[in-house]
Amino acid sequence: QVRLVESGGGLVQEGGSLRLSCTTSGLDFEVYTMGWFRRAPGKETEFVAAISYHSSVIRYATSVKSRFTISRDNAKNTVYLQLNSLKPEDTAVYVCAADSQRMVVNTRPGDYDHWGQGTQVTVSS
Repeated sequence: QVRLVESGGGLVQEGGSLRLSCTTSGLDFEVYTMGWFRRAPGKETEFVAAISYHSSVIRYATSVKSRFTISRDNAKNTVYLQLNSLKPEDTAVYVCAADSQRMVVNTRPGDYDHWGQGTQVTVSS
């Protein structure tokens, strides 16, 4: 059974930082592209960042570039998302996802095969 479990969310003031983790089991983590998405009330699922299986290709949404950093540790089956300079508009449930198409780094939710439940990030002004 494939599981993706996020952690690290919370309440933070504007300008603050958080580090999210997503630990996986039941899949061959090393061959998956991993992505982070976010879901805000009343909005569609939004791409945040993604990293290839060998970490050589990384993509960010324009809205988070230079503030967020995605990384992975294949030995720990874990992908991370460092969130810096947080803004109230970053408030959302952050969800990690796994994509078996390892030769590309996709940004569309429909391209991802497995999803976690998410962790809430709330940024107060």
